[in-house]
Amino acid sequence: MKPFPSLARQHAVWLAMAFLAVELLAMVAFVSLVALPMARRSADDLAGLMVISAQTWAELPPHTRPAFEAELARNHGLLLKPSQSGDRADEWHLPFVSLLEKGLARRLDKHERLLRQTTAQGETRYWATLPSGSGTLAVGLAADRMASQPVAAMLVTMLAGLLVSVGLAWWLARRVVAPLAKLGEAAAQVGQGQQPVQLPETGPREVVALSQSFNRMAAQVNELLTARTTLLAGVSHDLRTPLARMRLALEMLKDSHSPSLLARMERDVLQMNQIIGNVLDLARGVAQEPATRVDVPALLAELAEVHSTTACPVRVRIGAAVPTVQALPEISLRRALNNLLENALRYAPSHPVELVCDVAPGQLQWGVLDRGPGIATQMLAQMCQPFQRMEASRNPATGGAGLGLAIVQALASAHGWQMLLLPREGGGLAAWLNMPAKFAGASSD
Repeated sequence: MKPFPSLARQHAVWLAMAFLAVELLAMVAFVSLVALPMARRSADDLAGLMVISAQTWAELPPHTRPAFEAELARNHGLLLKPSQSGDRADEWHLPFVSLLEKGLARRLDKHERLLRQTTAQGETRYWATLPSGSGTLAVGLAADRMASQPVAAMLVTMLAGLLVSVGLAWWLARRVVAPLAKLGEAAAQVGQGQQPVQLPETGPREVVALSQSFNRMAAQVNELLTARTTLLAGVSHDLRTPLARMRLALEMLKDSHSPSLLARMERDVLQMNQIIGNVLDLARGVAQEPATRVDVPALLAELAEVHSTTACPVRVRIGAAVPTVQALPEISLRRALNNLLENALRYAPSHPVELVCDVAPGQLQWGVLDRGPGIATQMLAQMCQPFQRMEASRNPATGGAGLGLAIVQALASAHGWQMLLLPREGGGLAAWLNMPAKFAGASSD
């Protein structure tokens, strides 16, 4: 199969052809509109000078003619000599000589070739036999006086233009294609599961936008791969302990059917089921849910009733500006608030928890405020990662699986919310979900 040409080569060829076409057009325009009119005018002026010189020579006294001839030769490069019989014109001349011959023919009202070319002592001259008084006179001029070489100039210009256009086209093509080549290499690295070097965000606006988008995508892919590895490692770690206890209990049940062993096995099964459910919640958290009409006070009252205990009541506080009925992604919001409430009740089991909904400028805020030990400022971002816990032993009696805040963060990212974990004045943690203005303004009673 014939390999496809490179993008740089295609662009170089196209640009070179375009440059050459423009150069040809410019050359044709210059020749037809500038050079040719100037050459025609110059040839006509020279023809007039030659005719007048021949006529003037005949009218001068004989003793002044040598001085006149010397002045013509010195200032205008014209020579005068008696015409000879048999002088005839050549059949072909250079373009300027042809224009000069046409000028002479027009002034003399003749329709024949008037110039002939002679070469003597290595010097080429053009002669015209012109009327002078009652006779004729040969007026000549050196070929050096018409030393312009338009054909050679055009060829040199074309060649130089071709070289410059090809070089410039190749440079421009490489400059345009180089970012795409880097993008291709980086994309191949991402496909192999590697973390590519960030593309430089410089150059034209479109290239910068493409580089920024790819860098964000590569970072997201890397985060997903890291989260997948952490997720699998965390699940395997958290499931291994209850499985080991269940195997031990099964060995003990071979000898005695103890109700306590059965109850412990049941607790282990429930714990494993909860871990698996949390992992599935995290996996489903990236899906965006459409908004539906939600009764805000009823939703908060229901959540407070489900999670409240005698030792740790959940108190609801709704701002005066919060609409009664609001268009919201209800299921995702419930999951997020449930996880925040469970987290607060786990770490502050003997203090009241506040469930807050309020309106800020351009935002609808949902908050779960507790009086637990809180989280150190330097660990706030880390706690939003999967399987991260304040307590490192991973004992289910002292904490969950470490997925609650990660699920909330995934839900917030999917819906364009902002999750903030802030220390409370007086101790504790304030977990906020800030929704954009589209949720804070579209409401009805």
